[in-house]
Amino acid sequence: MSDPVVVLDDLRDESDELDRFVGELSGDRWAAPTPAQGWTIAHQIAHLAWTDHAALLAVTDPDAFAAETEKALAAPDRFVDEGAEEGAKLPPAELLARWRTGRERLQEALRAVPPGARFPWYGPPMSASAMATARLMETWAHGQDVADALGAVRTPTARLRHVAWIGHRARDYAYLVRGVPAPAEPFRVELVASDGALWTYGPEGAAQRVTGPALDFCLLVTQRVHRDDTALVAEGEDAERWLGIAQAFAGPAGAGRAPHGTPAAEGDA
Repeated sequence: MSDPVVVLDDLRDESDELDRFVGELSGDRWAAPTPAQGWTIAHQIAHLAWTDHAALLAVTDPDAFAAETEKALAAPDRFVDEGAEEGAKLPPAELLARWRTGRERLQEALRAVPPGARFPWYGPPMSASAMATARLMETWAHGQDVADALGAVRTPTARLRHVAWIGHRARDYAYLVRGVPAPAEPFRVELVASDGALWTYGPEGAAQRVTGPALDFCLLVTQRVHRDDTALVAEGEDAERWLGIAQAFAGPAGAGRAPHGTPAAEGDA
């Protein structure tokens, strides 16, 4: 994912797709519960607006972002929910306008950065393309919660390749935030996209392997589905353990979703 223009174009398309779900919602529908425990549709959009603002600070004002990081370190278990709660209190029209304006400002900022620039984040520092990929991943994940709340079924697109890529790249981070050493050897991941294309990551001869549907992998690494509710196949104990803790997002370790048919286990990250 080295070309930020391609990722930014896909991020805009992903955001526009979610906007079509919420843009015409009546005010009461914004209060509909989503699969993330305690989060309404308004919380989902508020979180995206809040994180877009944080990303904009990281790109344009690193000192201001450092101050936000200090707040996160002071309340690691609350800062995500608090950011969503604040925005969710806004009237829906105001919240929608905030999200639209913020994501467009971030687009402009990321398109203007010089090649090779890197920015601070809650996880490792990011390039423009990695930042855009992370924003696309979160937009897709929160969009899934919104779609589920509305009883809508989304058609998987080729944009999921960005989510799969960052899910694979974030393997070691999932161990780091749990205080567990990551496996020394790389894993092989082979995913089948909805159009039949094969997406591969890692060396072909790796002993630890994950195979299966790309959609299932993306749902798992964004913690929108429980491991048991996927068709993913792990070869090797380390690969299986990873699928139990995988997360593509920065921040504290997520608790994940409960298996299908049981109550939601957590809010969101």
